Amino acid sequence: MDRLSNTVRPYAWGSTTAIPALLGIAPTGEPQAEMWMGAHPGAPSRITRPRPADGPAGGSTVGPTDGSAPAAEQPLNEVVDADPVRELGAAAVAKFGPRLPFLLKILAAGAPLSLQVHPDLAQARQGYADEERRAVPLDAPHRLYKDANHKPELICALTPFEGLCGFRRPVEAAEAMEELGVDSLKPYADLLRAHPEDAALREALGAILGADPARTAETVAAVAEAAERTGGAHAHLAGLAHHFPGDAGVVAAMLLNHVRLQPGEALYLGAGVPHAYIEGLGVEIMANSDNVLRCGLTPKHVDVPELLRIVRFEAAEPGIMRPEASPLGEEVYETPIDEFRLSRFALPPGGTPVDLTSAGPQILLCTGGALKAGELALGPGESVFVPADEKTEVSGTGTLFRATVVA
Repeated sequence: MDRLSNTVRPYAWGSTTAIPALLGIAPTGEPQAEMWMGAHPGAPSRITRPRPADGPAGGSTVGPTDGSAPAAEQPLNEVVDADPVRELGAAAVAKFGPRLPFLLKILAAGAPLSLQVHPDLAQARQGYADEERRAVPLDAPHRLYKDANHKPELICALTPFEGLCGFRRPVEAAEAMEELGVDSLKPYADLLRAHPEDAALREALGAILGADPARTAETVAAVAEAAERTGGAHAHLAGLAHHFPGDAGVVAAMLLNHVRLQPGEALYLGAGVPHAYIEGLGVEIMANSDNVLRCGLTPKHVDVPELLRIVRFEAAEPGIMRPEASPLGEEVYETPIDEFRLSRFALPPGGTPVDLTSAGPQILLCTGGALKAGELALGPGESVFVPADEKTEVSGTGTLFRATVVA
């Protein structure tokens, strides 16, 4: 197995303290939003392995100390590309193709992320092909589809975690708007009461995002004032408006379920489900994609017609997940997709080592305590990549997250 050296992404919404506290290092004063673990080409993890005798000479080297070939630091995506079957296993390659199908992250939200939605697989393939045909640059601000893959995801809280997830029932959203007593919300509440569920949500979201920006700014200011005054279930709206004054996403947030997770609880977010993370530290896993359509709470491009095509206008409870225990002490977060499987182990003092050998690829992440994966010591925030069929035994005392596939 290989110890991972991981990149921390400094997005503006990131906490300045949460990831440093987990890693036991001093904060830099800059936001540290996401630590990526995996083979995504945008920020692949790096590993150090002996170079093949006839391999390229690039990369930093370590050694040799025992007469073997020097070791080289290599991006994990290049390692997988060089021998997908060895790294991922034949079954995973046959099912998902020759790349690691998931991306694991530590996510630290110090401020709200954008309100967003992800396409399903067919929509992603269609959208990517269309933008490629039109030669829209991958780095263009209005580019929506960065790849041809879907992006289901799961977030598991490490600290108390706050977010928005999925549509609430239209009548509940209408009642919430009416409780605030803001006159400019009345047309949206009327739409929510005038149509069947899917049409009500579609009409209301379209009207909110299509409203005159000056009028929206006045509405958001009035919502913020009313939310501060009334507090309770509306309090989070004042916080959103503080971070995004005048943004239509503050009004759109009133259509969604407001969720608070306790450590160990999780949310699964499938295609078409609008969501936003507001604050907290968590372990996030997703299919290996970067396709995001934004609905608000952002200065970035919002394509309203395409968004309305992708969103699933279905009201549902947010479905807070708690892991299912297995006989070996593995607590599994069950999801309906196969690209990833996330589970958790709480290893007690003096416990028996756990055999995690698998026919598929794995990333093991320690989030607390002192563990050993094989001969590699793992502290909080440290991780390893385990190729398919690699003998894997974990021991020690602490908490371990295991990311793998269902092949």
